[in-house]
Amino acid sequence: MKTIKLLIFAFLFTGIISCKDDQKLSDAYAEPAVSTYYFIRHAEKIRSNSEDIDPELSQKGLGRAMHWAEILNDVELDAIYSTDFERTTMTAAPTSVKQEITVQYYDPSNIDIEQFKMDNLGKNILIVGHSNSTPDFVNEMLGENKYAAMDDYDNGSLFIVQVTGKNISVNRLHFNCNCPD
Repeated sequence: MKTIKLLIFAFLFTGIISCKDDQKLSDAYAEPAVSTYYFIRHAEKIRSNSEDIDPELSQKGLGRAMHWAEILNDVELDAIYSTDFERTTMTAAPTSVKQEITVQYYDPSNIDIEQFKMDNLGKNILIVGHSNSTPDFVNEMLGENKYAAMDDYDNGSLFIVQVTGKNISVNRLHFNCNCPD
């Protein structure tokens, strides 16, 4: 009887260990999470008052903001981040409404890049910034100084950063907007 119990125990123990080994093997071959970040600068702002540090979008800017929502329509976004300025929040608004996502605010001078990557692992993220903060944020994601500040009238650049495990790729696209002034 002891021999039968010992055999049953050995059989069960071997089965448990083999399940754990199979799990480790499947984890080793699992696809790494793919995180995709879409970086844009705010759309065209009102420039009539040079002393206004927080202007709203111009008519053309409102059109471009809606254009961004159309461009990103087929991307299932998980989160939208924006700086806390009128022009950035107004740029993010059409996409936010269309995809039913609440905009989260960030401070570009206070980003923990590794934490940001961890918080957004495996997600599709839109980040709306400025002519200086957008390329800086992209550079931080890449871990290299690849992009300089954007031209002050460049409101059509889209940086797509994709992180897959330890591999990072970036593409910069430019979209014209034939939006009325």
